[in-house]
Amino acid sequence: MSIPLDANDLLLFARVADTGSFSRAAEQLDLPKSTVSRRIAALEAQLGERLLTRSTRYLALTEFGQGVAGHARRLAEEADAAAAFAQARQETPRGLLKVSLPPFADHDLARFLRQFMADYPLIQLQLDISARRVDLIAEQFDIAIRVARSLPDDATLVARRLRDDNSGIYASPAYLAEHGMPDTPESLLEHTAIRLSSNGETPAWVLTKGKETWNGLPEGTLSCNAMGLIGEMAVAGLGLANLPEHFAAPLQRSGQLVRVLPAWCSHMSSVWAVIPSRRHVPSRTRAFIEAVEQHLLPLCSELPETTSAPLPTQRKK
Repeated sequence: MSIPLDANDLLLFARVADTGSFSRAAEQLDLPKSTVSRRIAALEAQLGERLLTRSTRYLALTEFGQGVAGHARRLAEEADAAAAFAQARQETPRGLLKVSLPPFADHDLARFLRQFMADYPLIQLQLDISARRVDLIAEQFDIAIRVARSLPDDATLVARRLRDDNSGIYASPAYLAEHGMPDTPESLLEHTAIRLSSNGETPAWVLTKGKETWNGLPEGTLSCNAMGLIGEMAVAGLGLANLPEHFAAPLQRSGQLVRVLPAWCSHMSSVWAVIPSRRHVPSRTRAFIEAVEQHLLPLCSELPETTSAPLPTQRKK
């Protein structure tokens, strides 16, 4: 029949054995001396033998106590090693980090990942890029990055907004030179759209200017759920694309894309970091969230002015 022991009492006994005093052990552990004495007495009762010989002048281990102390000290060493291991993981981010990303994957993603892995070489990063709503807890994801106006209520998850973002309509100079520059939202319907499709749904474009709102979607034979590919197809001149401003900014600065109807913006969305719990967030998760936030900040601050280069306004007959 096994004796049910409390590991904490063994750790306490190891401290008493090492200090040779109830008082010093109590002081080091920030416990009342009476508590230490009571728990050691309870441990002796469980084990069925005396661990210590007590007098008013000294405290000594019995032969049995010496044997138990060896086991207790090894347990204390393992506990200290576990604490040091946990502290090291908190101080130096490390270990497997499983991240869910939407398929928008901006064109700076590879550069961001290269920098992140250089900054945190002990992190093993596992990316899952999908438009589906993953179950962070059941699928053991550490973090999900999502782009949406709002997130569904879920008491089991914690969401942090990293950035708000507007979208706009963009096209390549070559496309606009051939098909003309739209001058009203209604004229967008005379053009070809590269559509964003997610989970089988292709949402309409909703544009606003002040209190004015326009809702529609040009015809198009191309659709996909990857924002990066939509941007590349727009640069290739395959049609108009509704792109996040931060995503289109470097392409606009380089002259590869032009903002169409710059006074009109699409619905604002937000970039969210979603984690399973607020308690005991690993340092690797915090490091990734902070890195994403820092990556997004310069993209927001360097957005070009919403002006378009002069292009022919007539459409090719």
